[in-house]
Parts: sequence; structure tokens; C-alpha cells
Amino acid sequence: MNLLEAAVLGIVQGLTEFLPISSTAHLRVVPALLGWDDPGAAYSAVIQLGSVIAVIGYFWSDLFSLARGSLKAIQSKDLNNHDLKLVLGILFGTIPICILGLLLKPLLEADHSPLRSLQVIGSASIGMGLLLFAAENTGKRIRTMENLSINDGFLVGLGQCLALIPGCSRSGSTLTVSLFLNIKREDAARFSFLLGIPAITLSGLLELKELISHGLSDNGIASLAVGLITSLVVSYLAIAWLIKYLQKHSTWVFIVYRMIFGIGVLLFAFNGHS
Repeated sequence: MNLLEAAVLGIVQGLTEFLPISSTAHLRVVPALLGWDDPGAAYSAVIQLGSVIAVIGYFWSDLFSLARGSLKAIQSKDLNNHDLKLVLGILFGTIPICILGLLLKPLLEADHSPLRSLQVIGSASIGMGLLLFAAENTGKRIRTMENLSINDGFLVGLGQCLALIPGCSRSGSTLTVSLFLNIKREDAARFSFLLGIPAITLSGLLELKELISHGLSDNGIASLAVGLITSLVVSYLAIAWLIKYLQKHSTWVFIVYRMIFGIGVLLFAFNGHS
């Protein structure tokens, strides 16, 4: 992988990680359209660390407040504290994808994995688009992060497991479940971002460790660095934009995009591309 490819993939990662359109799918489809090799699940997971750094930086004050509030609640044994409930919700919500991710890891990273096929990606994009459409039309959008429970975190975490299927989208699946739980769009997005921090970090660090253990050339290190830096910068901008966008707009633009993207990918696959 040359540095131009790494920069393009970093930009794609940054743009699509937090928008509900699937970064994994775009990191698979964009190289295919450009005639490049599939970067693989491992590389995709590692450059997601740039997105993690961006979301930590953007929500630093929120994270600090949650940590401080949770520690005080533990010291005072206040189990009804909102900060503690939110942190526990994030922790319990992370457990399902960690377990399932480890179980499916060999399949996801296998050469020519069926889960990374263009047919699966296109179908998953359309399927999640339809679910987001249903959530947008049935969700009452009356709840905020202030009244989220541990059960809410676990349920949204179960939805996050769908992100293991390329094309579903981690942010898309968590946003969809949150809307079904009647959470406001902006708060659903904020919780989705916070919930993704542990899962994306663990996945990225695990893959980075394995890449290093297999040995990285100077070019490989440079490609990772470029991918990480570009994904960090673009991710930060994407987070800021999406939070403001969902304050006044619905998710319709993403639903339409997912449908067009999914149909386009299926047509591309049926024409003999892989």
C-alpha cells in the first residue's frame, strides 16, 4: 500500500466511521472501485484508532465528567447516580460485541471471507437502511442521555454487534436501536460515539499488536501512520458536523444514501467484480 492509498483510506475511514453508512463497507468498496487490493479487516481496524482518538478528544470534557461522577458515586455508594449508570451502560454494552467479535475473528479476517463479499455488504447496507427507516418512523424521540439506564446500554450494545457484518455500520446499528428506544437523535448519536470507544479501541489495539508481531516494513509503518492521522482529523470534523446536523434534521439523507449505495454495490458485484 502506498501513501496515497493510505491517505485516501484514512479519509474514507474518518468520513464513514461515525456517519451511519458503514466505514468497513466503504473501506472494502472504495479500493475495489479504484482497482486497489482489499486492505483487509486488520488494517481497517487499526486505522479506526484514529477515529477513537478523535472521539475522545471531542468528548473529553464529557468523559472526564462521567469518570469523576462515577468515582464519587462509588465512594458514596450512590447506585442511582446518572454518571455511574451511563458508564455501566457503556461497559455492559461493550461485552456482547467483544465476545462475538472474538468468536467471529477468524472468519472476518480469513482470505476471501464471505462476510467481506460485495454481495453481503450491499445487502447489509440495504437491510440496515430499512431498519433505520423503521426506527425513524416509529421512534418518539422523547428521551435524553440524562435518563438512560444500564439496560438501554446493553440493548444498544446488542445492536452494535450487527457492525461485525460489513455494511451494517456500528454507528448505524446503535443509532437505529437508540431511536427504537425513543431516544432523541442528537443524544442517540452522542451515546453511540461514547459506546464505540471501548470496542473500537480494543479491536484496533488487538489488530495492531498482531500486525507488529508479524513484522512491519518501513513502508507499512508509514502507511499506518498516514491512515491514522488522516482518519483522526477527518473523524473529528465528521463528529462535529453530525452532532449539529441531527439537532435539526432527521436521518433520511443517510437512509437514502444507504439504499443507493447498497444497490450500487450489488450491481457492481453482479457484473463480475469482487
